[in-house]
Amino acid sequence: MNIIFFIILFPLMSFLSLSFSQGKISKKNVKNIGICSILISFLISIFYTIQFIHNPSYLVVQKLWTWMSINELNIDIGFMLDGLSLSMLDVVTCIGLLIHIFSIWYMKSREGYSRFFAYTNLFIASMLTLVLADNFLFMYLGWEGVSVCSYLLISFYYSKEYNVQCAFKAFIITRISDIFLMIAFFLIYQKYGTLNFQDIYFLSNILNIDNIFHLNIINILLLIGVIGKSAQLPLQTWLTDAMVGPTPVSALIHAATMVTVGIYLISRIHFLFLFTPEVLYCISFIGILTILLSSLSAIVQTDIKRILAYSTMSQIGYMFLALGIQAWSAAIIHLIMHAIFKALLFLSAGSLILESQNEKNIFKMSISRKKSLFLYFNFLVGGASLISFPLLTSGFYSKGNILFSVLQSGHLNFFFIALFCSFLTSIYTFRMIFVIFHRNNIQNITLSKGLSHNFPLFFLLIGSTFIGSFIFPPLCFVFPSVITNNYGKLEFEIMSSMISILGVFVSYYLWVENPIIIYKINKIKIIKKIFYFLYNGWGFNWFYNIFFKKLYLYVSKILSFDFITISINSFIYIITIINRFLLKTVNGYIRDYILFFVFSIIVIFMFILFFIN
Repeated sequence: MNIIFFIILFPLMSFLSLSFSQGKISKKNVKNIGICSILISFLISIFYTIQFIHNPSYLVVQKLWTWMSINELNIDIGFMLDGLSLSMLDVVTCIGLLIHIFSIWYMKSREGYSRFFAYTNLFIASMLTLVLADNFLFMYLGWEGVSVCSYLLISFYYSKEYNVQCAFKAFIITRISDIFLMIAFFLIYQKYGTLNFQDIYFLSNILNIDNIFHLNIINILLLIGVIGKSAQLPLQTWLTDAMVGPTPVSALIHAATMVTVGIYLISRIHFLFLFTPEVLYCISFIGILTILLSSLSAIVQTDIKRILAYSTMSQIGYMFLALGIQAWSAAIIHLIMHAIFKALLFLSAGSLILESQNEKNIFKMSISRKKSLFLYFNFLVGGASLISFPLLTSGFYSKGNILFSVLQSGHLNFFFIALFCSFLTSIYTFRMIFVIFHRNNIQNITLSKGLSHNFPLFFLLIGSTFIGSFIFPPLCFVFPSVITNNYGKLEFEIMSSMISILGVFVSYYLWVENPIIIYKINKIKIIKKIFYFLYNGWGFNWFYNIFFKKLYLYVSKILSFDFITISINSFIYIITIINRFLLKTVNGYIRDYILFFVFSIIVIFMFILFFIN
């Protein structure tokens, strides 16, 4: 029996039941409904994973009904499950489930408990729709659903105007890229006559590509369409502002859902990008620029969540770099590993923030290692995996495969920049850990933590070690087979390991042993200006504010004085005056009603006399 649709159905039903209950059910029932729906989806994913283990070439296609049929255009509500969608499915349901369990502890004393689980269940349902859809248009339904949910969750604490502004920013920036994505869908249908992934794959293999120019346009539009969601240069500015939402939301966006959809989409239609090597080079180029920008910016950040946000931007950049050199499997494997250790870091950060009374500045939230030994160990393992600490962490194997693939591809410029950014990653990651846990002004505040807090973190902790490297997604029948050459890999691993460890020592020396050096460096005016420039994300927000936001407002102001607008506004003004006058006739005073009644009779008689004469 084919039960793929249940994977989406249960989170969607959970969202509807929690939404229509309007907060009238108890927190215990809210928790049970929200968690059980994701658990059922996860168990179904495990069921299909077992089938793929026995048969890696397994392919499941399920058509529910025809969504629309206009002449030759037929769009189905259908699902396709292969090795790629299964890999994403396991990430979304497993990491999503752990984040939901952690949220029981995190949200227990906060307002909007039912609303939170309703939004997150819809978030998961939208992401699962995106991953399982068998055509572009149905996938786009999940794509936009993820955007709406991100807006709702980023602005979860909507009583603060700044939070709503950040949510609007994320929504609008991702809408810009989505316009290009939709145009690409139109062009794909024009070229192939279908939006179904399998049909496009089949047609791309049998049709002669006589006009590469059109395919280049399509792939460029697709690339622009994904960089917004995946927070790549130059549409990356929304990601750090999205940190105003609850920390489990940050973990959900960064680890399991939103930022990974660009990697998935490019991987899903990799067969189109193979025809356009120039666009593939652009993917790598955008990835390497994003890695460099985010790594340099993260070094000067003081907010723990913004540091982790920049690290996410950087790691997604590594995945883009891998896609550009056709290391498809390496990109997906690193996506899985990154989801595990980044969820660990974000959830641990959320626990630290609560323990520090909602303080996010790493220089103001020093924590006792002895009092919070479990969280300290989580940060050590998660941070070590982020910097690809040798042998012991999963990140060492996944990120190392990407870097070695870049080296083998012959793009030495990309390789050395990526290696340098790995050094920067080690510095800013362990700068965060050393500043929080290795300073003298220690806070001894501790919070009671139960199973809902410790279980997800422990599971993610295990996955962030070398044990996670034993996860082998069934991708061999999805992407074209590549002959690997491991010549020189040992030397590369030794070199990259030394760079990562060197970054840890540099970080310890500058922020623990001799912090006076950083203090003196910050006093140099030119360095101070550079740090300010990096702190503000290379001035992208300033640029967009001047050349887009203010320009738009200026043009809107000019257009507001045209004849049509003035006429409409004048009519509205007259209606408003009449409305105010009429409202005074229903003030509740009987004397005024009698006065208006007598006045109306007099007016009527005057009209009668006038017309008679």
